[in-house]
Amino acid sequence: MFDYIDRLVVTSLFPFIKEEWGLSDAQLGVLVSVVYWSIVAFTFPVSIIIDRWSRRRTIGVMAAIWSIATATAALTRNFGQLFSTRAFIGIGEAGYAPGGSAMISGLYPEHKRSWMMGLWNAAIPLGSAIGVAAGGIIATQWGWRSAFGIVALPGLIVALLFFFSKDYKTVRLLKNGQPQAKEKSAVKIKMSTRDIIHEFSEKPSLILTYFGFMATVFVTTSLLTWLPSYFERMYDIAPKAAGTKASLVMLLAIIGAPLGGFLADRWRRRKLNARLVLPGITSLVAAVICFFAFVVFRDQLQYVFLLLVGVTVTMFIPAAGAVTQDLVHPGLRATSYAIAVVIQNLLGASLGPIVIGAISDRTDIQTALSILPLFLVLASVLFLVGSLFYKKDIQKVEKVDLEAAE
Repeated sequence: MFDYIDRLVVTSLFPFIKEEWGLSDAQLGVLVSVVYWSIVAFTFPVSIIIDRWSRRRTIGVMAAIWSIATATAALTRNFGQLFSTRAFIGIGEAGYAPGGSAMISGLYPEHKRSWMMGLWNAAIPLGSAIGVAAGGIIATQWGWRSAFGIVALPGLIVALLFFFSKDYKTVRLLKNGQPQAKEKSAVKIKMSTRDIIHEFSEKPSLILTYFGFMATVFVTTSLLTWLPSYFERMYDIAPKAAGTKASLVMLLAIIGAPLGGFLADRWRRRKLNARLVLPGITSLVAAVICFFAFVVFRDQLQYVFLLLVGVTVTMFIPAAGAVTQDLVHPGLRATSYAIAVVIQNLLGASLGPIVIGAISDRTDIQTALSILPLFLVLASVLFLVGSLFYKKDIQKVEKVDLEAAE
């Protein structure tokens, strides 16, 4: 939750920063995108440390880094300085998602995985809503720089608490080899680099899930970034009110993520590939609702549909996130989620704010946000096609019993 507060508080500060420094919408979008560029650059090496060392300790260190970087943003005096602090926020956040997903997958049984991922991911919209709402309120009262300093403090406390959280012992990268002459079962042998690469490259459902994430995250990040400005410009309201209005849309995602996880786990009892079929359906439903919200309706009815977007657009996350854990060796779970993070941030989250900002500069913000349903349709197709390969791919996964860490 606190990483998203620190990540997205800047979006409700856009009007204040734009006025003080005379920035374009594309430049404002870069302040969000640079976080994702840093995540892309650092998440893979950090995920290897997580898988081979400790999840709780790595997350604790990373939380301290992103919190200190957020606090430093309060001292900036120009675009370049703020850009740099935002980059360091991304460096700190690079390990949280891979480490958190690996911890949850290891600490809870497989049949509850989507549900627990849903509860965990519910913190994302909560943090986003708090960050956007708090940013506008604090900036109005004490100035936009104060918003960075205030929201950074809780993250430092969380960083300390992580060192005392529950974890599991690091899993050795072993696979079943051929049985020896006097052995009835296969012996365990160390996985080679080729084996590790094949864990990810030979499972179509896993690859399509990564890119389904990318298409949907393009939409969610664009909404998180530009909804406050959209309401300010289209409804002609103050930044504080616009931030509050946008935060309510984000807050409803608290319902969508756990609900999606719960439904996926229940459905999976009867349909093994439900964790990809459900995201395919919910992404398509979200596309239709998003189209009506930005293209057809205005005023109060539009806002009702945007609230529904807030619920449906996040329902894919826990089920698709669980798939990234289902289909790989337990010793590679953080790495698997890191690959998802790299793809979704490099091609989705980092591009969304800039693309929407650039289109807005050339046309208007209404036209820019109207392209989002197309990406949700793309996500739906990717998830549904991936579901066709899921049953075959999950049979390739090595079974390993995890032990609790001391």
